[in-house]
Formats: sequence, structure tokens, C-alpha cells
Amino acid sequence: MDFFDIHHHRLKLSVHTNAGTLSSCIEEGGIHRPGLALAGFLDVYNSRQIQMIGNTEWYYLESVGEGKRKEIFHRLSSSPTPLWVLTNGLMPHQELVDLCEQQHIPLMTSLLSTADFTHIVQHFFENFFAPYYSIHGSLVDVYGVGMLYVGASNVGKSECVLDLIERGHRLVADDAVNVSRIGNSLVGRANNLVKHHMEIRGVGIIDIKSMFGIHAVRNSKKIEILVELQHYEKDKSYNRTGLDTKMQPILGTNIPHIVIPVSPGKNLTVISEVIAMNTLMKMNGVDTAKEFSKELQKTIQRRKNGKDEIDYSPDNDPSFWETHE
Repeated sequence: MDFFDIHHHRLKLSVHTNAGTLSSCIEEGGIHRPGLALAGFLDVYNSRQIQMIGNTEWYYLESVGEGKRKEIFHRLSSSPTPLWVLTNGLMPHQELVDLCEQQHIPLMTSLLSTADFTHIVQHFFENFFAPYYSIHGSLVDVYGVGMLYVGASNVGKSECVLDLIERGHRLVADDAVNVSRIGNSLVGRANNLVKHHMEIRGVGIIDIKSMFGIHAVRNSKKIEILVELQHYEKDKSYNRTGLDTKMQPILGTNIPHIVIPVSPGKNLTVISEVIAMNTLMKMNGVDTAKEFSKELQKTIQRRKNGKDEIDYSPDNDPSFWETHE
């Protein structure tokens, strides 16, 4: 069982069944506390998850005596489970050991408290069972905003990302981005083989971590915005106001989708930084495009009603303007 191999030190686990039981398979994330099932109510008993016994369940089993424990675990034997775990360093009752040996189920104990054990395991399962797939693109952390770049081959994704790294931003993944949905968020990571390497046409493969230092990379990042680079087409219409924000569904989660036309001489790096800062402003409740549109509509309405007033503020009074030679 990979679960034991990966986490037995961190979770302070000990196995109380034979080593052969570790071949069982956990097919569903989550932890189930079988308190009601031990008391005889099986309607909500989820046998597909890990069964965890804490102080409450253990002392209940201790109080009912050996005969009742045999009856309880005989009843539960009809719904095999992938793993039993006791927390707080509690030792399993012999009736549970017998059940696990008979059904080839691993039985473990942890020295951690129930809360600490649950927190670590739930976090592991949340990532392990998260839906995911690989996207051809590049993921960069720009001012703390996760920006996923996609586009046709040779449109300039890697060159843009390389320039961002040189300006102090951080690479997460290039060429192949593994995207997982955790809760309602999308998290991107590098492919285990590619890691923090990049291919630059005409140069070859470079190692960003070795070349720019540890501060130039990070292992994962929440994806806040999708930036699509497209070769500029003269007759194609592009968003010029920022009012019509398109959303792109990825693994059932919608994220903002911005299309940037690419033409010779266009500074994609500065545009990327502006996109990141504008995204941060929106996260803090400031949407410049919408605010400007509201003010424009108010001005139009005042003029329609014949109530347009002259602005006497210093900005519009020449006597306040500075003179420059």
C-alpha cells in the first residue's frame, strides 16, 4: 500500500496485521468514523473509506465487553473496508484484529491525535483523488497571480515566460502543465519528468532552477487566469474595453480567459504584468473597466437631460496647469 510507504513516518503508523494485508486498495478518499455503525445503525456506514477509531469509539467498544464486540465486528464483516486505523496510540481489541486478519484488511495504529491524523490524511486524499489532466502550455506566478499561457506552437509562449522569469517572476511549469481541481480551485504543477526545464528554440533545453536560482521556480500554483496568445489577424475583433470577460471551463471550473494578439514588437511581458495587476485589483473589488463604464453612462445621461455641468476642478482649469519649457 503506497499510503503506508509514503506516510508511515509522518503519521507515526504501526501495522498490527500481517504484511500481506498492505496490498489492499483504497478506492475512495475520505475518512469514516463508524460510531453509529458500531452501535448498530448501518444506513450511513461508508465501508469504502478508511475506518478511523478515536477515543469515543474505542471507549464504547471497551465498555460493551468481548461478547458484544464479537457481535459488532461480525455484523460489519459483511461490508469489507480498505483500512482500519486507531488514533491516539490506542491498541486494537482482539476482535477487530481477528476481523482484519480474516478479511485480509490492514489494521494500523497512529500516535497522532484524531484531529491531526484527519487533517493530514484529508489533505493527501484531496490531492490524490482530485480530477486532473495535462495541458500544453506554460504556468507562471506573476505578482502572486497564477497565469496559464496557451496558444499555437511557435506563438511565443516560452519566450514570454522566459522574459517574465528574467524580470523576477516564478516558473511553475513549461510545455506540459498538470492541472488538478481541488475543491473549486485549479492547481497547476510541473510534469515530473520535465520539472523546471524549458525548451527555447535555437538554444535547446535549459534548467531554470539552476540558471536563475531557487527563487525563480515554485512547485505548484493556483491558476487564476488563462492567457491565450494568438497570431494577430487584421480582420479579427479583440476585446478592447475589458467589460466582456470570457470564462473558460476547465475540469468543471470556470476561470477568466484573455486572448492577446501577438505581432512583431509587441511587449508581451509588460502586458502580462498589467494583466496580473489588473487581476489583483479585481480580487480586491476594483474593476476599472466597469467603473469607467458607469461614469461614462452617467455623463451621457446628464447630457441627455441637459444637466451637463462644467467641471471647474483644477485639472480642467488652465490657470492651475504647470508650465514646462
